[in-house]
Order: sequence, then structure tokens, then C-alpha cells
Amino acid sequence: MATSTLERRSSSGAATMRKSAEEFLTYLSIEKGGSANTVAAYRNDLQQLADFIGSRPGAKGWQSLDRETIQDFILHLKERGYTETSVARKVAAVRSFFAFLAAEGTVTANPTEGLTSPRVGKTLPRAISPNEVDELLEQPARRSTPEAKRDRAMLELLYATGMRVTELVSLDVGLVHLDPKGPYVRCMGKGAKERTIPFHDQALEALVDYLEEGRPMLVRNRDETALFVNRRGERLTRQGFWLILKGYAKAANLSPDITPHTLRHSFATHMLRGGMPLRNVQEMLGHANISTTQVYTHLTSDHVREVYEKAHPRA
Repeated sequence: MATSTLERRSSSGAATMRKSAEEFLTYLSIEKGGSANTVAAYRNDLQQLADFIGSRPGAKGWQSLDRETIQDFILHLKERGYTETSVARKVAAVRSFFAFLAAEGTVTANPTEGLTSPRVGKTLPRAISPNEVDELLEQPARRSTPEAKRDRAMLELLYATGMRVTELVSLDVGLVHLDPKGPYVRCMGKGAKERTIPFHDQALEALVDYLEEGRPMLVRNRDETALFVNRRGERLTRQGFWLILKGYAKAANLSPDITPHTLRHSFATHMLRGGMPLRNVQEMLGHANISTTQVYTHLTSDHVREVYEKAHPRA
């Protein structure tokens, strides 16, 4: 298996590159509050850059990079078929890294200063209809196995709260409050910011059923704190949820393009269509800026226009 430049033990230059990258990732995680997923993505991006540098003759580490080399790296990514969105994210990672190196005095000049990032058009999130959501949620309800009870509780809670999938699988049992008068969940979002999200009776019913009849059949270690566990009794992963969702989407004859984020998008769209104030939706989604939430107003406007055009076809 090929070893990345950041992982090679060869030269002192490679060791210095690796050390600088790890210091930056530690800074990103601890001081900036970056999530584990963000840190992992940045690690991969920096390894790609390091491998690209290592393939060029005369490379001597991060300090050997100039603007031209960074631009060549961007071209290299495009030639490998990365989308503009992916390239833009990788460039953002490289920018942050070299800003850190410059602040630490590791490099004397920042080769990313003034670098133009690839332009990425804002794409609207994809949402499915309420009927499609109902059909999806109905799939695990047709079965009575412990796994099906878990799956129903996960899907119901995800759609009822708009949580991110990472937030969902990170939940512990103690973070879900099942008071019938006002059930809610406390989840940790981006930047280690906690928020409280209420949910409706249908999700409450699914959670109670899972906790009473499903989870005890799956958990093997009484000290396990994870709310949602796999067949081994361990915390379910994002990848595990992805496979579960794809299976139910196929059973419901829904588009294969459905992703774990689809229910989050659908939740936001349906809440706004139902009259929930934009600010409330922002708080439930955990968006730092309301401009991020405003993208859903375009979805609801498009929906209203589609309904009008169907009701008033042109002559």
C-alpha cells in the first residue's frame, strides 16, 4: 500500500512537514473547535498536497512552495476529476494551513496570499416531499426486530429535529428527554456548541419503543452510553447509518441520490413551508449565520411557484 509523504520517515524535511501538519491539526481541533470530520478532511487535503510536493524534483518541504506550485496543485486536482466544490474546500484547507505556518514563523512568506479560490455556484439543498418522507419512515415500522425499532427511532428523530447525522450518532442516552409534555434532545453541534431541540409525539413514540424493546436486545455492555448502537452493541457510525438509509430508500422506491443530509434539508424546507419563522429554523439546525438558513427560502418559493403553475396552466 502506498504511503503518503506526511507518513514517510525518510528525510528530515519530510519529518518537519509532518510535524508542522500535526501541530496545525491539533490547533484546528483544540483551539478552533474543529470537528473530528473537519480535522480528518484537512489531514487528507494536506497529505494530498504533501504527496504532490514530493513528486516534484527539488522539493524541500512547505517552505519550498510558491504561488505557482499551489496553482499547479489546483490544476492537478481538477485533472483528477475533483468537483469545483471539492477543490474549493481543499484550497481553503491549504489557505488555513499556510496562514498558521506564517503566524508561527515556520514559513517566511505565505504562498496562498492573494490566491483566487475556484468559484463555486451556490447549489440548493435537495428535499423530498412529505409523502416521500412518510414512505421512507414507514419502512422500518413494518418490521419488529430490534434493528428495525432502532432504525425507525433514528429516522423519526432525524426528520423531527433536522439534526446532522454526526450529531445523531453521537447522542448518548442521557441527552434525550422523554417527558410527554415536552420531549427534547440536547446535541453538540459544530464548534462544540450545544443546542436543545424539541421533537413531536411520533418521534417520542419511536424512541420509547426502541429504548424499551430494541436497545436492550442490542446492547451487550451495560455501561454503553450510546443511544444508537449496532448489532455488536457498539455506537453506530455515520457509515452504518448511510447503509441503513440507502436500504430503506431503495425499499421505498425513492431516488438513489438520497443522502443522510436529505432528511435535514427536508425538515428545514417543510418547517418553513408550514410557517415556522426563519430564525427558529436557524436555531434548530444550529446554523451560525441566518444567511445559511435563508437558502431554504428559495426552495419554498420554488415550491409555491410550481404549485401555482400547475393550478394555472398557460393557455
